[in-house]
This record gives sequence, C-alpha cells and structure tokens, in this order.
Amino acid sequence: MDRLLTMFSYSYMVRAFVAGIIVSILVSCLGNVMVHKRLSMIGDSLAHTSLAGVAIGLIAGINPIVGAVVACLVGALFIEGIRKKIGMHSEMAVAVVLSFGVGLAGVLSGFISNGADFSSFLFGSIIATTKTDLILISVIAVIVLALYIFLFKKIFLISFDENSARILGVKVDLINIVITILTALTVSVASRIVGTLIISSLMVVPVAAATVIARSYKMQVITSILFSVGSTVLGLVLSFLYGLKPGGTICLITVAIFVICTFIKMFRKK
Repeated sequence: MDRLLTMFSYSYMVRAFVAGIIVSILVSCLGNVMVHKRLSMIGDSLAHTSLAGVAIGLIAGINPIVGAVVACLVGALFIEGIRKKIGMHSEMAVAVVLSFGVGLAGVLSGFISNGADFSSFLFGSIIATTKTDLILISVIAVIVLALYIFLFKKIFLISFDENSARILGVKVDLINIVITILTALTVSVASRIVGTLIISSLMVVPVAAATVIARSYKMQVITSILFSVGSTVLGLVLSFLYGLKPGGTICLITVAIFVICTFIKMFRKK
C-alpha cells in the first residue's frame, strides 16, 4: 500500500495516469464504431502511418506527436477516399494505407539520429508523457468527445447500416469523414501511450469483451470504456510495482478481460 501511495508522489506517474485514462476513453468510443463498420484494423493501419509522422517530427525537430497527428489525418482521409472508390472491398483501403505507412516510416527511420526516441513509439512510452503532451492530448480529447457525443445517434445508425441512415436523412459521407478524422486524432495520441504495435489491441479487444456481455449498444460503449480504463490503470500499477513495460502490460490485461467475459457468457448460457 505504501508503494502505491508513493507512486502518486511522482509527477510523471500522475501525468501517465491522466493521459492513459483520457486515451482509454477515446479509443473505446471510436473502437466501437470501427468494430461495427468492420474496420477493426484501421487502428493498426493509422498507428503505423503515425510512425512516419513521428519520424518526420524527429527529423524536423518538432514534437513527434504533432507529426503523428498530421500523418494520421492524411492516412485517414486516404482510407476514406479509397474505401469509397473500392466499395464492397473497403477493408483493402486499410491494407493499402498500412503498407504505405510502414514503408515510409522504415525509409525515414534511417535519417533519425537518435533511434531510441523513435523506438519508444513502437511499444509506448506513457511514463515519458510531458506536460506539453498532456495538454495536446487533453485538447484533442475535448474535440473528439464533444463531436462523438453530439453525433452519437447518427454514428450509431451509420455503424450498423449506412443505407438505412441515408434513407433517414443522415449525411453519411460527411459523418464518415468526421469519424475518420476523430479516429486519426485518437490513434495519433494513443500511439504515444501504448505504442504503435499494440494500439489496435486497445481499440478492439475491450470492445470485443464488452460485446460478449453487453445487452445494448449504449451499454456496450460504457462497458468497453470501463474495461479500457480499468486495463490502463491496472497496467500502470503493475508496471510500477514490478518494473514491467506499461504498453504490453495493458494489452495483456485487455486480453485477460476478454477471456473472463467469454467464460461469463458460457456460464450464463448453462
């Protein structure tokens, strides 16, 4: 207990908890949309694209998160544009942008003088969150949550059936662009927290766990947020107590929650 109380005496741990909780909420909200739109891997695609932005930021001497945000926005708009052109095979748009992002990041990484800074984005560096990072994350969180809550009903309709949404007068194309941009903003800041290689896990697994036990869409969103935030908090505590990597620990906890929820559903049926 003393060690737990000591943990909050460090300013970097306080920033880590605040940033982690904010990102967990954002990722869960957008993850619910992407799962139902069958674009679960968009988080992975944009996370890898953000690496190219991180590389550009480090080369140019600017905040890497700013570079990641710009790269994710460009990648997200490309995904939406390709998705509209391809139609029924829209998931291929994710693969195309993923390939481009990985390739560009790989080439640009060779021009970075300090490889450690770049590598920190692969598995996350939540305890290295600075005050500037926290301010940027908070501003993006306000924008994303405000738009998500304001457009919640329309996003719900589009997530399940775009054709029915059009019939009901929803501006599907505009809302899709807004969702894509919000996802890009969320992924760009989340990649700093949990890392590029496991961002898709944090975006999808808590949602999958909530889907198993939730009985309505609204309850699914709330449950996935609780799972995501709980995984982040527990992951940070365990990483502090036992010297574990925060990003990987958080990811494993989300998987454990999914397994537990699956067993709960099995016992319910029996």
